[in-house]
Formats: sequence, structure tokens, C-alpha cells
Amino acid sequence: MFYLICFDVSDDKARYRVVKALKGYCRRVQKSVFECPCLTEKQLLDIKDALEAIIDHATDSVRYYRLCRNCLLDMERSGLGEGVEVEDFAVI
Repeated sequence: MFYLICFDVSDDKARYRVVKALKGYCRRVQKSVFECPCLTEKQLLDIKDALEAIIDHATDSVRYYRLCRNCLLDMERSGLGEGVEVEDFAVI
């Protein structure tokens, strides 16, 4: 499944750890936004567990958006950056 994961983490060290955890599974498209094409449910749970252990629940937030193929095909952007890699996306 394709996920878009966004976060707002106030502490620099925690933010670095969140980025490091996400880079193992996802592609960074903006400073706090990662695209994760083809995540399995287990991988998503692993990411969630890792991030839950890192963030401060009183000040930080992480959002997980599940996107369908049609949503990805309808994505628009402005400025720099690559488009979404829909070819790699598959429903399992």
C-alpha cells in the first residue's frame, strides 16, 4: 500500500531519529514528508512502533495517509521535486 507520512517533531535529536527510521522504508520528498510506496502492513506497524518510541506525545505529531492508485494519479505539484512513482505501486 502507498502511504504518505508527515511529521512535526520539535526536538532536533528526535527529529533526526524519525528521519533515520523513515529513510529505511520511504523516500523523502520534503523536510517532514515521506512517500512510502509498497509498504506491507508489517512494515507500517514497524514504522509506527519505532516512531511512537521516539516522539514526545505532548508536543509532536505524526500523520499516516493511505493513498489509493487513483489518488496518486490525481496528485498535482508545483515547483521542484519529482512526481509520484505510480508504476512501483501495487495493491497486495
